[in-house]
Amino acid sequence: MSIVDPLLVAAILREVAAEIILPRYRSLAAGDVREKNPGDLVTVADVEAEAALSRRLSDLLPGSRVVGEEAVSLDAKVLDRLREDGPVWILDPIDGTANFVKGSERFAVIVALVMAGRTVQGWILDPLSGRTTIAERGAGTWRHGERLQVVPPGPLAAMSGAGYRRNKQLASAVRKIVSQGSAAHDYLDLVGNRLQFAYFTRLHPWDHAAGVLLHGEAGGYSALLTGQAYRPLPSEDGILLTPDQASWEQLRRLVAA
Repeated sequence: MSIVDPLLVAAILREVAAEIILPRYRSLAAGDVREKNPGDLVTVADVEAEAALSRRLSDLLPGSRVVGEEAVSLDAKVLDRLREDGPVWILDPIDGTANFVKGSERFAVIVALVMAGRTVQGWILDPLSGRTTIAERGAGTWRHGERLQVVPPGPLAAMSGAGYRRNKQLASAVRKIVSQGSAAHDYLDLVGNRLQFAYFTRLHPWDHAAGVLLHGEAGGYSALLTGQAYRPLPSEDGILLTPDQASWEQLRRLVAA
């Protein structure tokens, strides 16, 4: 059973994107962009979209709390909410902010709902296409009425993946490795059969909580590089996502090399 109506949340995401994010796309003024940390950009659209999503999603689920990327950048203690038992929304108002600033099409809105330390629902909206991909624990991954499945495993030499750390041994064993600058688009490509694997070394919950659920509910296999199951908490362990456990074992040896 859904905690909240997934289509209602999807509608909220589209409305916030239409009202706040898309009007700034390729129209940012100089004062609309700043650095939170060296090389880590935030725009007025990130801040305003997170505020709107926080308000509207909290109203939708009374008693819920919010962990947003921009709120955490101001107060790291906000992350402590992820250890509570009650419902927590995890928000990335614009995943791929650097792409958004450059005018690239690879940016997205990510929302996850966590209960007792587990992601139970997740959404990724591609604002430019208007497509929202939704997952619910135990109910599959869906995009506008179509149930999605990861591509079946195949030989490593035919696999394409996403990665953000140079690894010559891995690169020589697979077909291609891309770095898109947007975890959301990596996850969309994993469930859209354009990528077969992805590995990430820095796990901010707002980047991965929804995507890991989307991938798992589409039939994929994932685990931290330590072998432990993913939980929506900050981690430096790294995660590897593949079509099945056998290909995970093969790729893990290369990723860890």
